[in-house]
Amino acid sequence: MKHNMNKDNANIQRNDNFFLPDFCSVRLVFAVVIICELLAILLTLAPAVRSESRWNELSQISLFVQWVGLSSAGLLCLSRRWLASLSDTRAATISYLMLLANTVLITELAGWLNSYAIMENWHPALLQLGEWQGRVLLRNLGISAIVSAAVLRYFYVQHQWKQNVRAEAQARLQALQARIRPHFLFNALNTIASLTQIDADRAETAVEDLADLFRNSMADASHYTTLAEEIILTRRYLEIEKLRLGERLDIRWSVDDLPEDAMMPRLILQPLLENAIYHGIEPRNDGGSIGIHGHCYDDEIYITISNPLPSPSAPAQREGNRIAQDNVRQRLAAIYGGGGRLLVQEDSQDYITTLVFPYQRTSAETGSP
Repeated sequence: MKHNMNKDNANIQRNDNFFLPDFCSVRLVFAVVIICELLAILLTLAPAVRSESRWNELSQISLFVQWVGLSSAGLLCLSRRWLASLSDTRAATISYLMLLANTVLITELAGWLNSYAIMENWHPALLQLGEWQGRVLLRNLGISAIVSAAVLRYFYVQHQWKQNVRAEAQARLQALQARIRPHFLFNALNTIASLTQIDADRAETAVEDLADLFRNSMADASHYTTLAEEIILTRRYLEIEKLRLGERLDIRWSVDDLPEDAMMPRLILQPLLENAIYHGIEPRNDGGSIGIHGHCYDDEIYITISNPLPSPSAPAQREGNRIAQDNVRQRLAAIYGGGGRLLVQEDSQDYITTLVFPYQRTSAETGSP
């Protein structure tokens, strides 16, 4: 049973990565209709000899081309799952032959209908009355061969381009996700080392939390997590910092209104909280409070992190703040496009960052949350 499930998952993944689009979708069917109509107009205007019945010719050619186009789309729709199980070269070859065979079939069918006077005024450039359809068939087959080759080539090149963009986005996401600051690791290890002598249980817990953080930081960037899991991971990070800073660090949570099933990138809150601690808490002798507030509004999730303002006499810290924020912005842009944002503002006392991203119950592809 497990073998069958793995096989099904592999087939689904291959089907999703197939170079031919899903011709069963309404968008593709509409595109086929438009392209066929443009081709019909081109074929009508192509002859140099002027005709008094161009509109009649256009209607007849349009009908024939739409037959060929829509029936071809139907064939590719029905056979896509099977074609996706083949190699790209074999699938492209079979698809090409299917399109040509369909053109021949539709041409013969139209000729047969015409021979029974169902279509007495059929355009002579497509079906010649009283003669065998050899010349018409060759012409239609030639047009179909050129158009089919161009369309299949376009889909293949577009698929390769999307694959390259997805691979580049994945590599960039992996690099961005892996940037946990070295100073956090050093501080955490020093804290754990000091705890081993006075509180071994807490030291063990801190090691487990740290291991979990780094395991997630090295996970595939395309694998998403739920908001509930991200908050649990964030709490573990803050527990490590709490061990180091003690009473100087106060955390105030207000996230009960957030949907726990929302999907989001891993470790996207951690850099913002690390910023809040590094720039807002550590420089202050008395420490301070970090507020984490969240709500969902209009199918968008808002998570706000507030911390005391850093000292204005620390330009290097502000620069480091911008680097981490740019990291988060780039990850949001790579995953959500314009749907993900990071907003920054200050009031008289606090520095506030707000993370905004769409509420999705399934992960988008970065190419896939």
